[in-house]
Amino acid sequence: MRIWSRVVEGLAVIGTLMIGVLMIIICADIVFRNLLGASLPLVSELGALVLVMIVYLQLATTVRADRLARTEIFLPAFRRRFPKLGGLLAALFDLVGAFMLGLIAWSTLRIFEKDFSSGEFIGVTGIATLPTWPFRAMILLGVTVAAVEFIMRAASNLRTRDTGEAPK
Repeated sequence: MRIWSRVVEGLAVIGTLMIGVLMIIICADIVFRNLLGASLPLVSELGALVLVMIVYLQLATTVRADRLARTEIFLPAFRRRFPKLGGLLAALFDLVGAFMLGLIAWSTLRIFEKDFSSGEFIGVTGIATLPTWPFRAMILLGVTVAAVEFIMRAASNLRTRDTGEAPK
C-alpha cells in the first residue's frame, strides 16, 4: 500500500510540476507576442495536451482524497443511518467511477497506439514539432491509476461498511 500511495502521489507531483511548466510556456508566449508580435510555435497545441495530462495525472489523488464533485448532502447522513447500505452505495459509486475511467483508458490506449505507430506529432514541420505519444502515455497512465484507485476505494468501502464511516 505504501508503494501504491507513492505512485499516486508521485503522479500528482508530476502534474503539479507540469502546471509550473505550462505557466512558464504561457508567460513566455505573452512576452514573445508583445516583443516580437508573434506567438511561439507549439504553444496552443502543447498547452492543450499538457492541460489534459495534468488533469489525469492528478485524478487518482483527487479520488484518494475524496475530493470529487458529488452530492455530499445525501451520502454521509445515509451512511450514518444505514451503515451497510451506505457502504454498498459508496462502493457502487466507486465501481461506476472505475468502469467509466476504464472506458476512457481503453479509448486512450487506442489513440496512444495510433499516435505511436504513425509517428503523430504536433506543430509545424520545419519550425517546431513534438511527438504526441509521450503525452498520450502519461494521460493513459494517469487515467489507469485513477481507475485502480476507484477499485481500491470500492474494496475499502465494502470492508468498512459496518462502521458507517467513510474509508480513509
